[in-house]
Amino acid sequence: MDVFEAIQSRRSIGKVKPDPIDEGTIKKLLEAATWAPNHYHTEPWKFFVLTKEGRRPLGRTLAEIAKEKMEDPTEEENQLILKKQENKAFRAPLIIAVAVVPSDNPKVVPVEEIGAVNAAIQNMLLAAHALGLGAIWRTGNPCYHPKMKKLFGLSGDSQVLGFVYIGYPDISKTESPRISFEEKTVWVNSDTAY
Repeated sequence: MDVFEAIQSRRSIGKVKPDPIDEGTIKKLLEAATWAPNHYHTEPWKFFVLTKEGRRPLGRTLAEIAKEKMEDPTEEENQLILKKQENKAFRAPLIIAVAVVPSDNPKVVPVEEIGAVNAAIQNMLLAAHALGLGAIWRTGNPCYHPKMKKLFGLSGDSQVLGFVYIGYPDISKTESPRISFEEKTVWVNSDTAY
């Protein structure tokens, strides 16, 4: 599969089989991620590989975060919601939590460190697709919650930027048309205003 085919055919796959992913394949995904561009060669990414029972602390943390918004977490309905939150960590046999750990180099622009880690995640998603795996990059408010930082031992400006859920696909890939680049592009050939 060439790079253009990989880019155009990759889709977020949210339903995967419970079959484990072998360590060699996981290492290929991580290696692919580390080849993302990054200013000043800071390599500001950190990966947490969650498998088997190693996913349980993530599930508990998702439930704890959800509990904060509940008046009475002991109500039966809320207990079901909390259980559902906890089970989110078991939707895939492999979850790679990806964090940004910004450099303290004074030349570094913080948003560029986040951009580099996002590029690393995209590399990982493309590598998973090329290896016949299904993957989805999940984020949302719980991702950026202080309890999530604490779970992964992050401090200062470091933070989790997402969770990549990975497994062997258990659904058909759907079509996902894109707006033509022509509608999103401005060609600038002179000094006229945009």
